[in-house]
Amino acid sequence: MNTTTKTDAQQRVDQILAFNQELSELSRAQVLSLNAEQQASLADYHQVLLNQFRSEFDIDHSQQEKQLSLGMRIASLLGAVALAASVFFLFYQFWGKLGTASQVVVLIAASIVSFIATVIVAGRDSSGYFTKLVGLVAFACFVLNIAMFGQIFNITPSDKALLVWSALALLLAYAYDVRLLQVAGVLCIIAFVSARVGAWSGMYWIHFGERPENFFPVAILLFFLPQWVDHQRFSGFALSYRIFGIVTLLLPMLVLAHWGNASYLNIDPDLVEGSYQMAGFIVSGVLIWYGIRRGWAHVVNAGVTFFVIFIYTKFFDWWWDVMPKYLFFLVLALVAILCLVVLKRLRSTEQSVEQGAEA
Repeated sequence: MNTTTKTDAQQRVDQILAFNQELSELSRAQVLSLNAEQQASLADYHQVLLNQFRSEFDIDHSQQEKQLSLGMRIASLLGAVALAASVFFLFYQFWGKLGTASQVVVLIAASIVSFIATVIVAGRDSSGYFTKLVGLVAFACFVLNIAMFGQIFNITPSDKALLVWSALALLLAYAYDVRLLQVAGVLCIIAFVSARVGAWSGMYWIHFGERPENFFPVAILLFFLPQWVDHQRFSGFALSYRIFGIVTLLLPMLVLAHWGNASYLNIDPDLVEGSYQMAGFIVSGVLIWYGIRRGWAHVVNAGVTFFVIFIYTKFFDWWWDVMPKYLFFLVLALVAILCLVVLKRLRSTEQSVEQGAEA
């Protein structure tokens, strides 16, 4: 059974291109030279692999193709969002002119037709760009379906709708490897779990954002989910879970570091703010260390970003009103330079460890 994914195929193609470039450099420098038979055998082998990957996946075979693919990804993202918004506003444009029975039929038909269209397009679209477009429309239609049914039949709003929306988004995302729909599903999960935590504390679920600590449980869940469930077959899914987990954890900490009254902790707000400021520094530092140890550049970058934000906001509280502005920004620049020096030292240490292990 072939378990090669599109990501694996693209990485292998990149390796082949890099190998051929390095082989040319070695031959030019007269360090390594293959005879005609070896060159022909190697070229045939690589061509067979490239043809196989080209027939199975829509992948890039050159740097120019990669640049074009990036443009296509951006265009498909903007097109998917615009098309979903178009469907949304189209409903509201003519909604009041339809009777109740017509509204029900339109909602059901839109959800079913858009879902079937996603399945059909996905079966014919090896690139995934058009699948992303139609899939997001199917998700938008389903969201409208649940929301408008609630209005038509005067159903009390419930956070359980978020769980249903998330289920469809993740179903499509995992079925057709569409990261945009995974993001939509993750956002719904974040809102649902945070609303549940808020409801358990006694507040009405819609107001879950008033207590930033409601986001902490789902942040931990998202960050560690890729370690509990294998996501190697899905390009970028594990990265998305970790990034959303970090943002969902540290952003509420940043808010609480400057708004202690929003905390569940029934203590002095100044103490709450100081505690979360310290927690933000510690968690950011741990993420930087953990990301380095696991080789996760995205975790390191996210940790560094929040660490610097916590430092800058703290400096703003301390010195903005008492320092000359040129001196304030000079201090910020020096802190940035210090961060660069520390990270460079960490990088050098890691390289030394790797070289020692290879030796």
